[in-house]
Amino acid sequence: MNFSFLRTGAALLLPLSLISAIPTSPNQGAKPDPQVLAQFGLYENPTLQRLIVDKGKKMTSVSDRPGDYGFTIVDSPIINAFATPDGHVYFTRGIMAHFNSEAQFAGVLGHELGHITARHGQSQQRRSTVAGIGLLLGSIVAPKLTQSIGGIAQQGLGVLFLKYGRDDERESDQLGVKYSTKIGYDASQMADFFQTLQRSEQQSGGSSTPTFLSSHPNSADRYQTVKGLAAQAKQNAGGRQLTVGRDSYLRLIDGLPYGEDPRQGFVEGGVFYHPDLKFRLPIPSGWKSQNSPTQFQMAEPNGKAIVVLLPAGGSSLDAAAQALAKGIGLQSANAQRTTVNGFPAVVMQGDQAAQQGQAGARVLAHVIQDGSSYYGIVGLTSAEAFASYSSTFSGVAQGFARLTDAGKLSRQSEKIRIRTATGTQTLTQALAAAGVPASRHEELAILNGMQRTDRLSKGTLYKVVGR
Repeated sequence: MNFSFLRTGAALLLPLSLISAIPTSPNQGAKPDPQVLAQFGLYENPTLQRLIVDKGKKMTSVSDRPGDYGFTIVDSPIINAFATPDGHVYFTRGIMAHFNSEAQFAGVLGHELGHITARHGQSQQRRSTVAGIGLLLGSIVAPKLTQSIGGIAQQGLGVLFLKYGRDDERESDQLGVKYSTKIGYDASQMADFFQTLQRSEQQSGGSSTPTFLSSHPNSADRYQTVKGLAAQAKQNAGGRQLTVGRDSYLRLIDGLPYGEDPRQGFVEGGVFYHPDLKFRLPIPSGWKSQNSPTQFQMAEPNGKAIVVLLPAGGSSLDAAAQALAKGIGLQSANAQRTTVNGFPAVVMQGDQAAQQGQAGARVLAHVIQDGSSYYGIVGLTSAEAFASYSSTFSGVAQGFARLTDAGKLSRQSEKIRIRTATGTQTLTQALAAAGVPASRHEELAILNGMQRTDRLSKGTLYKVVGR
């Protein structure tokens, strides 16, 4: 959660009706959607941003449907890539970390561009099979409650993780091979990357957060099919040398953040810590949580209640409270001044109006002032369940406190580090020599697109991670 993107709480509370207003013209995708950036954040790396734009533009020029498409890397650790119907391709830094060559990167880029040029996303929208952007909460919060909160959990954007069918996937694989080969890359590397994706998903144990294979269903014969397509494309290239670009790509991602970025907030021991904003917030026992650049969300496991921490804009505490109340549609709210661990605060209780035939929610909201910053802590549940959860909502807000733990304040993200094999050795031996604990050898083998028993020759580059 990095509140630098939006300074007003009301701006975050986008109604679900905005989904239908998202543009679908292929000429409107060159600029990233502000809502996508609000959810994930832009990954600030000019070198990698230039890579995806340059390769994307080259592919666009040889594609079946040239247009003004956009290409952006977002600041998320999940392993995903997605194309929106407005003509924009997004890669997460998490997927960038798992590529092991320019050819793998290009193959997946061509695959996503294929979804755009074949207009798969627009047909999916017409069939209303979109999934909400609420990566975690959308799957665990009761649907009526999710809809009643005016889009806090859903963020108003329903096009990120379109569920593609096998026919669409097969066509995009064909186009990915076609486009990446046309700009000079060995498309067989894309098939190898699908194996990396499958191993990563198996190791994660089926996380509730969507990853590439959950929105791009895999098939048993996909590896062999793509290998065959790539071999045919190579033959059709007429002897032209096709690039893999392993070492060049690995050098580009040296220093890439790996996993969650603790500077934007992290969860540990049932507490949410934000080192940059210097506060801490408790999470109710057993509740699930999700962090994004614009808000931190917590949900009761059965989906009966949620708490959202978000910025509340305003020039004063009272103005921030009024803006938050308006933003979430709070009606007939009772408000009173209080303090929370020395911070000036306003606490409000009221009901949120029903929307689209759904029951409204009962709300207990706190607005807390920390210098010139204002934070809203919004607890929502049904009117019938409010008595059961109001003390939990209050407990979360009353737990907002200054972060003083030096270890938490100085926490840094892990980063990809590129090492060079000093002699012939297995990957396991190389990782051990680099100080990687044995418990992480399989994780790092997947990250390298290798097996632990694979042998590295002297001079081979490989990835490790560290702070």
